[in-house]
Amino acid sequence: MYSDKVMDHFEHPRNVGEIDNASGSGTVGNAKCGDIMKMDIKVENGVIVDAKFKTFGCCAAVATSSMATEMIKGKTIEEALALTNKQVMDELGGLPPVKIHCSVLAEESIRAALEDYQKKHA
Repeated sequence: MYSDKVMDHFEHPRNVGEIDNASGSGTVGNAKCGDIMKMDIKVENGVIVDAKFKTFGCCAAVATSSMATEMIKGKTIEEALALTNKQVMDELGGLPPVKIHCSVLAEESIRAALEDYQKKHA
């Protein structure tokens, strides 16, 4: 059902936790399935130098959160804003159709954290 990469990110998630004094934070959720994702980012000189997440949800929700944090670290704000849920899914080797919403939440949590950053640093 899940790729080896999805299972690896679920069983050994990267970047779990919170960032003290985060440059930006965003929390999103899907009432239909109950998944909730919180993303924190640390930005220095326009580059995301750290990203952490806390996710309440299924295997796919944890895996997409983990992969998304890995994919935005070292990226500029503009590059991170361009990241799509499809790119996260592709990097994980795909998701079952019923779990695609988890990758959408990962994308939305990144955008929410970046929007918070932009509000704080306008």
